[in-house]
Amino acid sequence: MDSLGVGLGIFPLGIALGVLVVQAGLPWWLAPALSVGVFAGSVELLLVSMIAAATPLITIAVTVFAVNFRHAFYPLSFPIQAVKPGLGRAYSIYAMIDEAYATYVLLPPERLSSARMLTGQFLMQAYWVSGGLIGVGLASMLPEPIEGFEFALVALFVVMALDAVRSRRELPSVVLAGIAVAVAMLAFPASEILPALVIFTVLLVGRYLWSRTRGPADEGEPEARA
Repeated sequence: MDSLGVGLGIFPLGIALGVLVVQAGLPWWLAPALSVGVFAGSVELLLVSMIAAATPLITIAVTVFAVNFRHAFYPLSFPIQAVKPGLGRAYSIYAMIDEAYATYVLLPPERLSSARMLTGQFLMQAYWVSGGLIGVGLASMLPEPIEGFEFALVALFVVMALDAVRSRRELPSVVLAGIAVAVAMLAFPASEILPALVIFTVLLVGRYLWSRTRGPADEGEPEARA
């Protein structure tokens, strides 16, 4: 049951991945290969577009690192100790996607078990892989490509950005991201992704240092009072 709610969101995105792979002119097996070898929804959708556009490897590597860097902090609070050491724990670490982290990090320790976590994570990946295969099949049966379907990737990242910006405190990050993209597109029109990431990182570091000098009370909206 842990994976059922997650599956309702993962499965349609898996279908989108499969359709996107076929419509991008890439081999069908890339969908299950990414779902097994990478298993990171947003990155997989991004990789399809970048591979189809023959993006340089260094740009792909830096982009994937930037998008998935948050995973480096998940083990600090993820209850991996509930999974028995060995292959099971190795798989749990590999399958530590956002949805698995959100599902199990909030459960009381007494309700966690190795079997429960491994079963849930395996089913989450099964939803994703099966969705991708169904998407490949659906795209193969379509007489013509779906115009604008590649916008699914843009829509995904827009939703993720809106979900991250829950208060005025985070609005400066959105503004800085827009500035980074605009500067990169003007200065490096042929390969703007990598420069945009570098510029955005520098701006975020600058914002962090600036906020440290001013103190938390000077940035963002004040706390609501009852």
